[in-house]
Amino acid sequence: MNLSSVPSQKRRYQMLARADAAAATRERLLAAAWRHFATRPYEDVRLREVAEDAGVTAQTLHAHFGSKDQLLSAAFWWWGQREIERRDAAPVGQVRRAIAMLFDHYEAHGSAVLRMLSQEERHPAIRKLTDAGRAYHHAWVERTFQPLLDDLRGAARERRLGAMVVATDLLVWKLLRRDMRLDRKQAEEIMIEMVESSPR
Repeated sequence: MNLSSVPSQKRRYQMLARADAAAATRERLLAAAWRHFATRPYEDVRLREVAEDAGVTAQTLHAHFGSKDQLLSAAFWWWGQREIERRDAAPVGQVRRAIAMLFDHYEAHGSAVLRMLSQEERHPAIRKLTDAGRAYHHAWVERTFQPLLDDLRGAARERRLGAMVVATDLLVWKLLRRDMRLDRKQAEEIMIEMVESSPR
C-alpha cells in the first residue's frame, strides 16, 4: 500500500462527505421552504421558521439562498422540476390519459398554485414564477395534443392551440371541481370534451 496516498484519499473522502451534507441540507431547506410558501401568503413566511423546519440555523439558510425571493424561486423550481417530470410523461395524442395525469397534478397541487396566482400582482418574484408556469403549460399542451394540431396552419392552428390551453388551465379545473363541485370523473369528461371539440 502506498502510504503517501492515504492523506489525499482522506481529504477526498472528507470533501465528498461535506458535499453530501451540503446537498442534504439544501434539499431539506427547499422542501421546508416549499411547504411554507405553498400553504401561506408570501408575507407570512418567515425565514427563521423555514430554517427551524429544516433543522438548520437562519445563518445557514442565508448562506445557501441569500434572500427570501431567492429562496422562493429555488423552492418553486425544486418543486416544479418534479412536477414537470410527471407531466412530461403524458402520452402524446392520448387526450384522456393526458387529462387524467393533468388532474392528478391539479388535485395534488392546485391549492398551492392558486395561492401563488393570488399573490402575483403584489410580488414581482412570484409573477416571474407564474409566468414561467404559464409558458410551460402552453408548451405542454402544444406537445401533448400535437396530433390535434397537425392538419392546421397559421391562425387556425393558433386559435385551436389557444382554446386547448384555456380548456386545460388550472382555473378551469377550479371552476369544475371547486365552484361547480363536480366529481373528478365528471370534471375530466368535460375537460376532455373541451379539448377534443376546440375550434378549428
